[in-house]
Amino acid sequence: MQQRPIYLDCHATTPIDERVLEAMLPYFTERFGNAASVGHLYGWEAEAAVKKSREMLAIAIHASPEEIIFTSGATEANNLAIKGVAEANFQRGRHIITVVTEHNAVLDPCRYLQSLGFDVTFLPVQTDGLINLADLERAFRPDTILVSIMAANNEIGVLQPLSTIGAMCRERQILFHTDAAQAIGKIPLDVEMMKVDLMSLTTHKVYGPKGIGALFVRRRNPRVHLAPQLHGGGHERGLRSGTLYTPQIVGFAKAVELAIAEMSSETQRLIYLRDRLWQKLSQLEDIDLNGHPTQRLPGNLNVSVSGVDGQALHLGLQPVMAVSSGAACTSAQITPSHVLRALGRSEELAYASIRFGIGRFNSEMEIDQAAAWAITTIQSLRQMTKSHIH
Repeated sequence: MQQRPIYLDCHATTPIDERVLEAMLPYFTERFGNAASVGHLYGWEAEAAVKKSREMLAIAIHASPEEIIFTSGATEANNLAIKGVAEANFQRGRHIITVVTEHNAVLDPCRYLQSLGFDVTFLPVQTDGLINLADLERAFRPDTILVSIMAANNEIGVLQPLSTIGAMCRERQILFHTDAAQAIGKIPLDVEMMKVDLMSLTTHKVYGPKGIGALFVRRRNPRVHLAPQLHGGGHERGLRSGTLYTPQIVGFAKAVELAIAEMSSETQRLIYLRDRLWQKLSQLEDIDLNGHPTQRLPGNLNVSVSGVDGQALHLGLQPVMAVSSGAACTSAQITPSHVLRALGRSEELAYASIRFGIGRFNSEMEIDQAAAWAITTIQSLRQMTKSHIH
């Protein structure tokens, strides 16, 4: 049997951890009840499982359980946060601030709101991917109702200074939303300390199931008002109707609980593997690191390779490793990464970029194999380009 490629695309998704699957299985079979059916044992079992999961997730981000609203994933959570705030607060103001390097699940709802007459400021980033706080300061207006800035970038792994941004927003009584899809379970998150009012979460980036996410909605100091985006049944405090997917919710909480329990040792291990990979790759000439060298996710390495064709590079890597050139959610469109273009990379370099997402199940041996193959591929492509020119 042909060996499968080394999986190094953990920002796209991760395999489910067996301990998570084990926790989920009973809720597909014997404990299959509807958490809203509170008239019998089956419903009570599901309700109790959801309640316990909600408590575990609240603890993970220092929130209270009633502030956790379950959704189908981070995309839905982002839509509920951004459109929900806009709809509930449009009499107060119609200005929203976000960043050019956000995920499309934030950029697209913002563009949609522009079509309805909202005004959106898209902040630029510096060459290391971080926003300039002075730019944010200047962007604030009396009619600003929301700032949406992601915790960790899905392509370059850069960590924005959430606590500082949160303090700036709180001072001006502007709501602060952060898309923490890539951050949960990988870096410490504290909605109180960071003064975050809305936080989008998902679990399939952290060894949990796909198709489940959550939105943290602050209930006091300040109480956040949202307009629901799905109607029918009034589940989740009226904010998100629909039967709760109990097995997924149980898996979500279990995955986050495990990630937080193992965070400090796993962070050290991932940084070691990431630095080892970069050390090997950086022996090549004309290979550049994208994003801040240290203020980034432990398992993220994003590099641009000069002198090679992007498509040829990715085809050359495919037999040995699964990596991506940008966000998985937009890879159907052959356009250069908007994130790398925002860093000032040329279109050509943006195509010839590799995003390595190193995860829980990667070994040092796999990293060494991937580095060796990447180096060989890049060198042979460069040779071909040279001989082609001559």
